[in-house]
Amino acid sequence: MSARLTKSAIDAAKTGAADYFLWDGELKGFGIKIAKGGRKSYVCKYRAGHGRAAPTRRMTIGAHGSPWTVDQARAEARKLLGRAANGDDPAKEKQEAKKQLTVSELCDLYLAHGTGAKKTSTLGTDRGRIERHIKPLLGKMKVHDVTRGDIKRFLQDVANGKTAVDEKTGLRGRAIVTGGNGTASRTVGLLGGIFSYAFDCGLIDNNPVRGVKRFADRKGNRFLSPQELVSLGEAMRNAISDGTNPQAIGILKLLIFTGARKGEMEALKWSEVDFEGRYLRISESKTGQRIIPLNAGALEVLATTARHAGSAYVFPAYRGDGHYEGTPKVWRRLRAEAGIEDVRLHDLRHSFASVAVSGGASLPIIGALLGHTNSATTQRYAHLHDDPVRAASESVGNRLAASLATDLKQEAAR
Repeated sequence: MSARLTKSAIDAAKTGAADYFLWDGELKGFGIKIAKGGRKSYVCKYRAGHGRAAPTRRMTIGAHGSPWTVDQARAEARKLLGRAANGDDPAKEKQEAKKQLTVSELCDLYLAHGTGAKKTSTLGTDRGRIERHIKPLLGKMKVHDVTRGDIKRFLQDVANGKTAVDEKTGLRGRAIVTGGNGTASRTVGLLGGIFSYAFDCGLIDNNPVRGVKRFADRKGNRFLSPQELVSLGEAMRNAISDGTNPQAIGILKLLIFTGARKGEMEALKWSEVDFEGRYLRISESKTGQRIIPLNAGALEVLATTARHAGSAYVFPAYRGDGHYEGTPKVWRRLRAEAGIEDVRLHDLRHSFASVAVSGGASLPIIGALLGHTNSATTQRYAHLHDDPVRAASESVGNRLAASLATDLKQEAAR
């Protein structure tokens, strides 16, 4: 190919029965590999040494797309070709580096360069899983030595609580890591993304996480029953009487009444509260900007929340200019008193959805209320439609039975 490589030309390149290359007409040695499986990876080809007898090397720069654009890859190839012209062998150096790179170092590279457009809250969760589970169990291993068997053992170890810890962090903080099947499955999912990043960067030849069967993720299947809600309400009233932080109680009530995410309510600003329109207009959430309707219960919580001079937040931190972040600690105490220790804070969101579904709300409406951008996410609540459907069936059946009974009586009277 003699033309300059462009994004449009690369995007238009079709896969074939075998791998093939497109070479840049402007920079000799720079090209892109079109794999038969569809992956497109930028490459650099050069001679390791001088003269025709010098061996040819070809090294992968990275996958087309994120994080590599064609211009970024061309600039990197220019650097590599310049080093090769000066007698260096970048491909050999990379191979040696791959043998030395540890899983811990790969995780650090991923957090610095491979997270794309992940939200700050998601990155915080990723860092926690890396520091609490991945690094302790796999961190010292060389990346190229990790096998599928190692990942399977990692999955079981996290599920069995090998990384469980309960320790003090800072002056008032506390880290409680319990492990379990859900944590194990989600951490292995993160590992898959980390090793995919390594593959795209040419650091490994295959992803050891691929093919590892994880535990069925049961998140979203736990809903508060009406009686459990009564118990929780009583625990909240007791907590208020005992002087528990009102910030946390207010946040928890909003989570119950709106089905919002914890981060959305903890970081809520007064500028996002529209009392007249009865909406919360969240400027930034996990799925971007979104609007949350305010029902009577949520409006009462906000109307009775005191405003703190000098803070833009509805629930400001007691120190500094940030927002309150102590909800999980208060929640653990409340759920213990209410006898619902297995209920996570996020399950309040699922409970909101379950009540909406049992009231006859459709899945698209549920998705809109919860701010889902993918209908498949809302599909987890499909089985709950059995309640309103069953109720409708009973109602129709009773009316039909009454009609049949009436007709039979009339027929008997003739």
